[in-house]
Amino acid sequence: MSPIETSMTGYFKAHGDLHYVFYGGKGGVGKTVMAGATAVWAAQQGKRVMLASTNPVHSLSGLLGQDVFGKHTPVSGVDNLWAYEIDTKDTIERSKQEIRDKIQWFLKYADISTKAEDFVESATMNPAFEESAMFENMIDLMFKNEYDLYVFDTAPTANARRLLGMSKVYSLWVNKMLKSREEARSLREMLSFTKKKEADPLMDYLVSFRDRMGHARELLTDPEKTSFFFVTLPEALPIAVITRFIGWFHDFGIPVGGVLVNMLIDSSQVKDDAPDFVRNRLAMQQRYMEDIWEKFDGMVRSTTPLFETEVRGVPMLQRLAENVFV
Repeated sequence: MSPIETSMTGYFKAHGDLHYVFYGGKGGVGKTVMAGATAVWAAQQGKRVMLASTNPVHSLSGLLGQDVFGKHTPVSGVDNLWAYEIDTKDTIERSKQEIRDKIQWFLKYADISTKAEDFVESATMNPAFEESAMFENMIDLMFKNEYDLYVFDTAPTANARRLLGMSKVYSLWVNKMLKSREEARSLREMLSFTKKKEADPLMDYLVSFRDRMGHARELLTDPEKTSFFFVTLPEALPIAVITRFIGWFHDFGIPVGGVLVNMLIDSSQVKDDAPDFVRNRLAMQQRYMEDIWEKFDGMVRSTTPLFETEVRGVPMLQRLAENVFV
């Protein structure tokens, strides 16, 4: 096997200003435990750390053995570490109210006599609305800048790509909206008998939203502050998934920190008299590790073993961290 050129420890030392760390990959590869181990390790280095989940199907509470849903919660047994499963419900309701207010204002502005509720219902029935709310919560955390390091456990990679790519999509959308809004306002002013310039809350909202998204994009694409790590197993499907998505993340300009390989069987523990199932799994993993060294040359930061028990609770996270950060 090829040696790891730059380990996780080496990467973090080389990126001393790293502030936002994201973990992604196919479902079931160990994103949550890797995020947890990183957060525990960083907290033990003396940093104030926030471990947050942007996955709609949260599992941090189960991993830590304590309820961290909906609030910043100190993690028992680890100084300097807080955890937070983001609750989108309040954000969704707040967003609905904001949309309702904007639509009501616009309908009044355009002299259209109808209820805003139908428009609000249409806007908020979009399947991406929850993702938008999650993105808003995530960047709220980032903007507040209350911790030295934020470690995000993301949804399976397809969702994470959309989530982190929203800043770019939003910017394109808002710029088009601003152009249309400016044209409509100019036409209204030309046709108006009065030269008094009217307040335009919708335009103000769009400008504010554009600036907010621009700031989010700056943070997400700053290679000194942000890194996205992909977790994989030594198996065909998760390798194929992250190979594809690493390219897409590069397209978005989101810095990719590297690849972590999880659940490797320790070959020294597999004797000649081991069951065929174990020896076959080991041989399969060794074949796929050759692919990993080739495909992700120079990007592999850590290889971690398949433990004899599940990674759950702070002691197991500390044990995993010892293998990730060597």
